[in-house]
Amino acid sequence: MGSEPTIDFHGVYAALTTPASIMVSQPMSAVLLIAEPGMTDDPPVRTLVERLSRTHTVETCLPCEAQACAERIQPVLTLRIDAPPGQPAEHAGPQDPKHAPAHHAPETTQHKTTDQDASAAILNALGLAACMVSPEGVVVSSSRALTALEPGLRARVIDVARRAACEPGRLPLSVDVHSPDESRCLEVSIHPAVQPAEPAAAGPGPGQPGTGAGWAVALVALIAHDVTALRRTQSKLAAIDRAGDELVRLDRELVKKMHAADRLRVLEQKIVRYAHDLLHFDHFAIRLTDDRSGKLDLIMCQGLPPAAMEVQLYAQPSGNGISGYVAATGRSYVCHDTSKDPRYVIGIDLARSSLTIPLRLSDRVIGVFNVESTRPNNFTEEDRQFGEKFATYVALALHILDLLVVERCATGQAVSGNVEGELSEPLDDIAQMAARLKLALTAAGPATDPATLRAIDRIALDVDSIRRRVKDVAAGPATIFGADRLLAESAIDPVIAGKRVLVADDDPRIRQVIRDVLRARGADVVICEDGSTAVAALSGTGGAGGPAVSSGAPGQERPLEPLVSLPRPFDMLISDIRLPDKSGYEVFSAARQANADLPVILMTGFGYDPHHSIVRASQEGLSCVLFKPFQAERLIEEVHKALGAAQG
Repeated sequence: MGSEPTIDFHGVYAALTTPASIMVSQPMSAVLLIAEPGMTDDPPVRTLVERLSRTHTVETCLPCEAQACAERIQPVLTLRIDAPPGQPAEHAGPQDPKHAPAHHAPETTQHKTTDQDASAAILNALGLAACMVSPEGVVVSSSRALTALEPGLRARVIDVARRAACEPGRLPLSVDVHSPDESRCLEVSIHPAVQPAEPAAAGPGPGQPGTGAGWAVALVALIAHDVTALRRTQSKLAAIDRAGDELVRLDRELVKKMHAADRLRVLEQKIVRYAHDLLHFDHFAIRLTDDRSGKLDLIMCQGLPPAAMEVQLYAQPSGNGISGYVAATGRSYVCHDTSKDPRYVIGIDLARSSLTIPLRLSDRVIGVFNVESTRPNNFTEEDRQFGEKFATYVALALHILDLLVVERCATGQAVSGNVEGELSEPLDDIAQMAARLKLALTAAGPATDPATLRAIDRIALDVDSIRRRVKDVAAGPATIFGADRLLAESAIDPVIAGKRVLVADDDPRIRQVIRDVLRARGADVVICEDGSTAVAALSGTGGAGGPAVSSGAPGQERPLEPLVSLPRPFDMLISDIRLPDKSGYEVFSAARQANADLPVILMTGFGYDPHHSIVRASQEGLSCVLFKPFQAERLIEEVHKALGAAQG
């Protein structure tokens, strides 16, 4: 039947039918399995056929059909399965003499050598790094793949085999063996084969599975698979999981002390560190999608030049670079060569390849994680898998921070509202009692002490003041504390006097309070109710109906004349982060374009920053952030600092 190896499989197949994957050097080539009737139903044989079928075409035939089958399929390996000794074959046909079962020969040294040669032939044909070890620890057979291992690693594998043979049951059935320099890892599976024991040796080995009274280990087969890449992947995935746990872990005391911008800054530091240490991503950008406009806002980056940071991208499949495509489709994208990819837009200097991954929350894409390299073809499929896992934790961490801010805002407003409701009735009682007392004392005539009447009037004023302050607190971000006191003590401030200040906020009460406090100290204040008007004012293109200033009740400020009559540039910008049409960062950017040194103060309610304007602006020179509700004294203090720094 040719020169292919033909093996009497009885005695060795039980050790080779293992759950481990069988590696072969010639995949999808033919294997001929010659079996006596009924032998193919034996469980170990079925297992072997199943394993071989994954990589080979397996043909099964009776001994009488072997010659014809071999000529037809030209097998690379022929396995012969005979009935165990003493069990007659059923319906066995005529046999080719050269395929006569070896176990019919006398039990001689020559027969044992044949079994050893047979096992080695099977191992070599299947490309397995394996060996057979006797109970005495003697290696009776080993494959070429095992012999080819580097000496240090081979010695460790054989040591495991000897220990497994000499002390059956002491080792687990699967052991990882590393090379001395830790550069390779083999998964070694241990498979004991048992036989009827001599009467004196009967009895199970210590903890030996599958043995019992009357049985003993006759041979231990050891099969080694190179799992270096698999273990490295598992190790890196485990490291990414640990890093992800750190990203989403929030220390209770730390959260209580930090505003949203501080927490986001801490998260950014963690992302930069883990991206570098675990993934070797040194140039990356994270953009979040603005739900209103679809714009991809840059919230944090590492190693990105200013020109790339200014690029405006939207979550659209075309015309918005790779990031826009990924945000729109929700599919990761590996750009192997930026010079040949029409979707690529400007990134890091000399960028040659990139990896862009969607940031997902459940089935919703909230942004993208873009990584770039100066080397072409730098990102592999493995990088994509690792990056996607890491991006999952990044998206979750960002979402948790947003939830914390929303929860803090909602809780603050709810608590303030409850306080206002609880104090309302007692304050009404105090006011009514003061009114009745004053009425009674007034009716008593001239004998009433004037100081007592003034004290009663003071009580009534205090009640009104308490009502007003509780209402301000209940208003949450829609108020500024202590403004009345500052207005009562107003005086020209030499630092603020004469400065032209632009205030942008969609809340008319906030606009009016900031305007009045600053004007009382000599500032020239222009107020805007939306982002577009503020940007127009900064660029000098605003007109009537745009910025409003000075007189009028909140929400009824009269428009100024066209800004062309007010050519003097602004000395400061104070803007809310969330305006109806623009984010605080967009107004901040417009201010920077108008005057790179313009002091800017941003405001936000309870730290709410849906577009992460604070972090982005802080990276570019933001003067200060005020978290509503804040004290009016704090506003004046920060204005002093910002103007002083600009003048210095």
